[in-house]
Amino acid sequence: MNEAGRSAGPARGSFKLELDQVLVLHDEIDLPFGEIRTRLGGGLAGHNGLKSLKREMGAAEFHRVRIGVGRPDSTDPELVAAYVLGKWRQPAAEVADLIGRAADEAERLVNV
Repeated sequence: MNEAGRSAGPARGSFKLELDQVLVLHDEIDLPFGEIRTRLGGGLAGHNGLKSLKREMGAAEFHRVRIGVGRPDSTDPELVAAYVLGKWRQPAAEVADLIGRAADEAERLVNV
């Protein structure tokens, strides 16, 4: 049980990791394309993947690498979902650079 009295959650499996040992990389529509930020915990901002992780881990106090993908011109949930789940609109070289920088940031956090 963690300090909140809940089980660790099945997502952490047999490793029995503490949440501060978990690192999640995820898309972030609230950041412009190419921007990368890190944080520990925080709100879920309607992000279905983060909501699922919180549910499976028992809390949302895990480390995050937030990868800016930009926001579509609509707030319609179906259009936003299609934007996030669709193909990249940016040139392949820009996408590759973003992925590389996100991986570098993840490695930096793991090695701290």
